[in-house]
Amino acid sequence: MNADERRFEVLRAIVADYVSNQEPVGSKALVERHNLGVSSATVRNDMAVLEEDGFITQPHTSAGRVPTDKGYRLFVDRISEVKPLSAAERRAIQSFLEGAIDLDDVLRRSVRMLAQLTRQVAVIQYPTLTRSTVRHLEVVQLTPARLMLVLITDAGRVDQRMVELGDTIDDEGTAQIRGLLNSAMNGQRLTDASARVAELPTQVPAELRNAMLRVSTVLVETLVEHPEERLLLGGTANLTRNVADFPGSLRQVLEALEEQVVVLRLLAAVRDPGTVTVRIGNENEAEDLRSTSVVSIGYGGGGTLLGGMGVVGPTRMDYPGAMAAVHAVANYVGDILTGR
Repeated sequence: MNADERRFEVLRAIVADYVSNQEPVGSKALVERHNLGVSSATVRNDMAVLEEDGFITQPHTSAGRVPTDKGYRLFVDRISEVKPLSAAERRAIQSFLEGAIDLDDVLRRSVRMLAQLTRQVAVIQYPTLTRSTVRHLEVVQLTPARLMLVLITDAGRVDQRMVELGDTIDDEGTAQIRGLLNSAMNGQRLTDASARVAELPTQVPAELRNAMLRVSTVLVETLVEHPEERLLLGGTANLTRNVADFPGSLRQVLEALEEQVVVLRLLAAVRDPGTVTVRIGNENEAEDLRSTSVVSIGYGGGGTLLGGMGVVGPTRMDYPGAMAAVHAVANYVGDILTGR
C-alpha cells in the first residue's frame, strides 16, 4: 500500500468514527479501533498531511480531527459502486410500497420509508406532468346528460373529472366520443394530447359537437392546468436529533426545506434514474443548505424520468447507507409507477 492509499484508509477511518460517534477523532483511537497496520507515529504524520491538504480539520476545543467537506467528497468519490441493501431491507421496502393504493400513497410511503432507513429528511417530487404520457382515458356515462372522465397517465396518475353536457347523449354517442378521444390521446405526451383534444370538436358529427366541445374543454384544463410541481417531505424531526451538526443554522435549514422551490432546485439536477448524486456542504447552491449534504436520484423506468427523490442531512452522514437506501427506494417506486 503506497502512502496515498494509506492516508485514504486513515481518512476513511476518521469518517467512520466521526459519523458514528460525533466526536473528533485522535490518532490513538484510530490505532486502537482500526487495523491500519502502522504505528501511531505514522498515523499522526498521515493526519498532519491530510490536515495540510484540507481533508480534515481540528475543531478549536479538541485534540482530535473531523473531516471537512473536501474530505467527505474524496470519501464519497471513492465509493466505486452503491452497495445494495440487505435482502431483508429490500423485502421490507418492497412489501411496504406494494401495499400502496394509489400514486399519493406510493409517494407518502416512499418518503416515510426513506426517512426511517436513513434517519434523515426525505424528499420526493411528484411525477413531472410535462414528461408524462396518456395511458388511457375512460369515459363513463353516469346519466344521459352527465359523463365522468378518468384519465390515467404512465406515471400512475389518475384524474377524474365530471362533464355536464347540457344535452342528452346515447350509449352510441358516448362510445364514439370515447373512441375518438383515445385515438387522439393514447401514448401522447400531455402537452401534445391537449393540442389534439382541442381540435376534436371540429371532427365529429354535428349532433355530437356540443358534447365533444364540453368534454374537450374539461380535458384541456385537466391536462394543462396543474400546479406543476409538488413535493412531499418526511422525517424533518430527524434533523433536530443532531443540533450540534448545525451550529447556529438549524433554523435556516428547516426554513429552506419549507421553501419548496429550494428543494425542487436540488432535485432538478437529477437527470437519469439509477445515478445517485451527492452534494456536500458548500457544493449546495442554496446558502441556507451549506451545512447539509443532499443525496438524490431520479426515479422512473424504461428511459423515462418521472421525478427526483433524496435525503437531506448533516455533512456528518452515513453516505454509503444513504446512497444505498435512496437507490433502492427509487428503484421500487420506478417499478411500481411504470407498472413493471
